[in-house]
Amino acid sequence: MTTDTRTQAPEPADTVRLHAPDGHQDHPGHHGLETTLDLLGRMDLAHAPEADVLRAMELMVTHAEFPCLGAKSVFRRGSVAHVVLDDMDDPTVPSRLLERLGAFADDIEDESGFHSFIATFRGPLPTTEADFEASLFGLLQRLHDADDQSWADGVGSDPNDPHFGFSAGGNPYFIVGLHPAASRVARRAPLPTLVFNPHGQFEELRAEGRFDGMRTTIRRRDENLQGFVNPMVADHGDSTEALQYSGRQHPAGWEPPLEVKPVTGTDVRDLHTNTRIDSHTFTHQGKSNDDLAGCTPQHD
Repeated sequence: MTTDTRTQAPEPADTVRLHAPDGHQDHPGHHGLETTLDLLGRMDLAHAPEADVLRAMELMVTHAEFPCLGAKSVFRRGSVAHVVLDDMDDPTVPSRLLERLGAFADDIEDESGFHSFIATFRGPLPTTEADFEASLFGLLQRLHDADDQSWADGVGSDPNDPHFGFSAGGNPYFIVGLHPAASRVARRAPLPTLVFNPHGQFEELRAEGRFDGMRTTIRRRDENLQGFVNPMVADHGDSTEALQYSGRQHPAGWEPPLEVKPVTGTDVRDLHTNTRIDSHTFTHQGKSNDDLAGCTPQHD
């Protein structure tokens, strides 16, 4: 079962109520973010109607304590495309995602501001961060293998390249992974979820002179929520952004488990000026990823 929805501006908080596991109606947004996520996680959303899955994600991101301002913006403005799929490991998922990502890229081509494409999966539900990371990169590998478009301009194709950016349908994205077993609160979605944030909006943010202030605010909010800033935050150009995709903290020397087909023609790394990415946890923005996970990309 699949649904593909472009969200409208959210309804008032009391308009939609999800059912708590004890059968009583309880509005998760009335609690702190961690408690809200715990309530959502106990609502068996893997078998719930699509509308409840979409609403749960909205409740997470629009919660007052959620740190990422970029993510809040896309939900507030209704600039989110959201697809719900059954199984993250299903071999038919890559073709479906490529089709929907292509439609998403066409829809936002002449639009300014923040936009995100979100894919939420009913399973498998990971019990560890390593399990989720394996599913995430497994899906990205299959997505790349099924993609017949050239690698996106402006980002590196080597997953170990400090200027790497994931390409799908010829467009570059910063990926933010969310899942129930995440150690970072801002990445702890009730179901496995991937957020595809277009790289171009980070440059737009920087060009408008809004990036630095937003990054500072997001980091402060993330620290207030978690007690310390995400240790995986890195500057784009210093290390590959793939380190931040799953939200798991990696040891020194870790390499992304992703094999990219050789890119012919101009080396896209030559197109980079000093781009920097900075990511907290659940993502969206600039190059510091602070969209739906407490990330915000940054360029210098």
